[in-house]
Amino acid sequence: MRPWGVDSESMRFTAYEPWCGVDWGGHAATINRMTPATSAHATPLDELSQGLLAMLHEADPEVERILAAEADRQATTLELIASENHVSAAVMHAVGSWMTNKYAEGYPGKRYYGGCQFHDQVEDLARERAKKLFGCKFANVQPHCGANANIAAFMALLNPGERVLSLPIKSGGHLSHGLKPNFSGTFYDIVEYGLDPKTELLDYDVIEKIALETKPRLIICGYSAYSRVIDFARFRAIADKVGAFLMADIAHIAGLVATGVHPSPFPHAHVVTTTTHKTLRGPRGGLILSNDEEIATKLDRKVFPGSQGGPLMHVIAGKAVAFGEALQPSFKTYSQQVVANAKALAAAMQAHGYRLCTGGTDNHLMLVDLRPRDPNLTGADAEKWLEAAGIIVNKNGIPNDPRPPMVTSGLRLGTPALTTRGLKEAEMKQVAAWLDRVMVGKGDAVVTAAVREEIRDFCGRFPLPH
Repeated sequence: MRPWGVDSESMRFTAYEPWCGVDWGGHAATINRMTPATSAHATPLDELSQGLLAMLHEADPEVERILAAEADRQATTLELIASENHVSAAVMHAVGSWMTNKYAEGYPGKRYYGGCQFHDQVEDLARERAKKLFGCKFANVQPHCGANANIAAFMALLNPGERVLSLPIKSGGHLSHGLKPNFSGTFYDIVEYGLDPKTELLDYDVIEKIALETKPRLIICGYSAYSRVIDFARFRAIADKVGAFLMADIAHIAGLVATGVHPSPFPHAHVVTTTTHKTLRGPRGGLILSNDEEIATKLDRKVFPGSQGGPLMHVIAGKAVAFGEALQPSFKTYSQQVVANAKALAAAMQAHGYRLCTGGTDNHLMLVDLRPRDPNLTGADAEKWLEAAGIIVNKNGIPNDPRPPMVTSGLRLGTPALTTRGLKEAEMKQVAAWLDRVMVGKGDAVVTAAVREEIRDFCGRFPLPH
């Protein structure tokens, strides 16, 4: 289908140019009873999305108004949150399909309800595509999110109270890797390894020393805010020395791993967990992978009935579509461009006087230390000012950050969503210029308003895929 636009002045749909060189087909359509969006520019919408808003206009105008406004927000802002992306129309509408109507507790061929013939087929398809994509023998596509995947992995590999060695969230780890209020920190004995205080890189010799001293049962690698390549083979060697399982949480880099742009955790990790969004560009959900049949059987049991009930079959359908997209050669080109854009954005930010943790990036994200540009600039202020200007980011602590987590000295920036829109290295320089202009302006209303309009116009050149 061809992307369409809602012109908020006339409330008529207009066609856009094909997205990223794809011929979407479709026919012109006009819907006159639309809630005006907040922008005076057209908001890209495909035909099914048009129909949804028209249906909601009759069924629930309040929800229609909210959804139309959110469509406009996404279409007219630049998304730099490293954990977000824009799915294709096919993924989005599969998730919104009639597959949501069915309870399908259990697994294909072993359901607790009748009528699951086609749900079995789509789950089997998702599992087979996931295994092919990541080059492994076993896949569970039912976890509702990455944290749920981690819950099942912990339960499959550990008894309550056993020791886990992981990177803390303050250094770029994830809350489900051992944060005290989380299930992981509540029910397991967490020991931490850190980053080298000078280089801000993983120090594998130190990690090995800590492992030898503490004898963990599980070692976790894979992070939420680490911009360099992970040596999975070295982690497995450390795990083997102490008789530990190795779990790789590749939620952030899954798309890069799937395409060979980042080294794979296989055959090194006993268990691999991930989300299906972020760099993988699928629906919001989780995935667990393994090459070990015994472990895979335990994982299945700990997903259902261990930690979840009925699977979200509409989301699993979306996962199947996304995995199919990721198996196409064009997705490797996309993943390579994600990294190229990240390197270009990192260099541009450095040119404006910001410091990058670890000195740069090898993947899709970077941690930007704001203090060299302005010692008083905080991540919280920058996030607020940039959103007003149409740039969506998240504040993020830097290693050994003296500021509290809700203030921070840094920003985490990522390029997956910008790359999906078709931006390349040249546009990264412009994005960096806008970032710097707003932050140096300290939220000045005139500066913010001017940048906001420039970004609205800019986004019109790079429409969303749906």
